[in-house]
Amino acid sequence: MKKIAVLLVAIALFISCGDSSNNKKVYKEANGRINTLLVVMKNSEWQGELGDVLRKIIAEPVLGLPQPEAQFEVTQVPPDNFGSMFRATRSILNVGIGKENSYNVATNVYAAPQKIITIIGKTKEELIAQIQENSKKIVSTFKEADIKTVQNKTLKKYWDPTKIETFNKLGYSLKIPKTYRIVEDNGEFVWYRYHLNGDNSMELISYTVPITSEDDENGNNIVAIRDAMGKKYIPGELEGSYLMTEEAYSPHVFEVELDGKKAFETRGKWEVKNVFMAGPFLSYTVVDKANNRLVIVEGLTYAPSINKRDYMFELEAILKTLKID
Repeated sequence: MKKIAVLLVAIALFISCGDSSNNKKVYKEANGRINTLLVVMKNSEWQGELGDVLRKIIAEPVLGLPQPEAQFEVTQVPPDNFGSMFRATRSILNVGIGKENSYNVATNVYAAPQKIITIIGKTKEELIAQIQENSKKIVSTFKEADIKTVQNKTLKKYWDPTKIETFNKLGYSLKIPKTYRIVEDNGEFVWYRYHLNGDNSMELISYTVPITSEDDENGNNIVAIRDAMGKKYIPGELEGSYLMTEEAYSPHVFEVELDGKKAFETRGKWEVKNVFMAGPFLSYTVVDKANNRLVIVEGLTYAPSINKRDYMFELEAILKTLKID
């Protein structure tokens, strides 16, 4: 309990120091891979009901992947062991029982980039209530920080969007890393690929379609649209084969906001018709009312027998750089 209280005081001091324009702190570089999380809490609490509640939130499987993969790889240490070895971790979640119920988010306390969330409850029951009440914020805070980290790392060098014919003609852009190579860019459809080991790859595709009905605006035609575009632009090796949405798996669709506009995030699985090929995809369908169209950006991975969570996360970070003129 004392450890958590001391940590909260330290966080407050770092935040107040960071507000001074005359005192710029030099941080050490944060360590830890993306989608990893360090949980600081007592062993007895981690192994009991509190730990069970936390694991349901932070170890929930990522939607749309062929094999179950937790959204975070988790390491737990007790407060007494939270020393200098762990303090530079990129994402830290402190949980414990204290004098007051509180939920605190701090940035760049011991290293940069870093997010530290501290959750305190006066009793076990109140702490559980705090965790459950803030469950979505816990996940989104760490995920958004990781997205920025990936963007900063992956997009140090990217293809000039004004030199990509489709983006130039259709009036929108995406920051595509220079590690990706062009497959197609015909002014209506753009496709870039990043080769992984062997025949494995990550793909980025984008196009627009006119809005023709309320169903288009409400995200009801996403599968039909992507299947039609797959048939038109992404043929398979066999005659009559093409990229399509896996028929046996209904995609997960959520209304979100991208580039300040209404959009639909779709997570599911793709397959090639009549060919034994499949994998996960993530797409954003943006309702561009000003131009009476849907702007679609999509990422997909082909990597059989390999965990694909981090590949799809990189694609998500790239897709979220979408800008519509």
